[in-house]
Amino acid sequence: MSASHRRAALGGALAIAVALAATACGGSDDKKSANGLEKSTITVGTMTIADTAPLQIAIQKGLFKAEGLTIKTRVVSGGAEAIPLLKAGQLDITFGNYVSLFTAASKDPGFKPKVVAEGFQGAPKTHTLMVRKDSPFHTIKDLAGKKIGVNTKHNVSTLLVRAAAKPQGVDFDEDKNFVEIPPPNMEASLKNKSVDAVQAIEPFGTQMQEDMGARMVADLSTGPTADFPMAGYAATSKFADKNPKTVAAFQRALVKAEGMAADRKLVQQTLPTYAKGIDAKVASTMSYGSYPTSTSATRLQRVADVMQQFGYISSRMDVKPLLFSASS
Repeated sequence: MSASHRRAALGGALAIAVALAATACGGSDDKKSANGLEKSTITVGTMTIADTAPLQIAIQKGLFKAEGLTIKTRVVSGGAEAIPLLKAGQLDITFGNYVSLFTAASKDPGFKPKVVAEGFQGAPKTHTLMVRKDSPFHTIKDLAGKKIGVNTKHNVSTLLVRAAAKPQGVDFDEDKNFVEIPPPNMEASLKNKSVDAVQAIEPFGTQMQEDMGARMVADLSTGPTADFPMAGYAATSKFADKNPKTVAAFQRALVKAEGMAADRKLVQQTLPTYAKGIDAKVASTMSYGSYPTSTSATRLQRVADVMQQFGYISSRMDVKPLLFSASS
């Protein structure tokens, strides 16, 4: 065998040995990160709304990278889509509203979620009840028995409306009074009068006011649902138990970004980079909620208690076991 052939054969043998070693270790995808994380690449469910600004800030500012994490995002329409994906393992962590999460946990004994971090808390005018400019309705009480457009029935949208209406002596029926309409289509539904009002989230409420002169008849982020916890990030208990260092790293990076999001200019600059329909003008005029930098059982218990009050869950739910703790 010539010298060149011997070198080629040796090189081939070394390549095979390296490949076999990688296979024995589970391949590069399963390799622990330099920071000792159980999983260095995770898939996170997100939404293209203002609520998820800190996630994007953490990605853009390299906060996850600093923790040894690579984040792959997958856009979901809401909890109804995200939770089945979480259960199936197609998402490792997902953003979603607490009503969807707690409802799923109460109805499916096999689904044990862990709230990794709080994501968004309502503030004045972040969630509103809007009507047409020429509408004869001026208060939430005027809408008794009428049709109201919401993103999803039996969810946080309807819960907010019902919680605001109850003190006014009005009780809306989930199936008779609410109509499911994707938020981007709510303006058209008001214009064609297929509904009498819509439960709008930002920036759609602001856009409807500017585009068609829509009027706000109720601010759903005041009164019984003032500063209401809306949504957060969750994993399954199985994933959190198997990957505690990875989840803790995600939590640390996100919390740093949530702290940075207290700077509204940063949020306004970030929004147009990922949220469809939100340009610089809209970002500068819309209403914003807050991004909690801690996870509070007391805050989240409010959600579960209001859910029980309106029959979304049949009995009191203790949320403490649903919260992820990096030290647990």
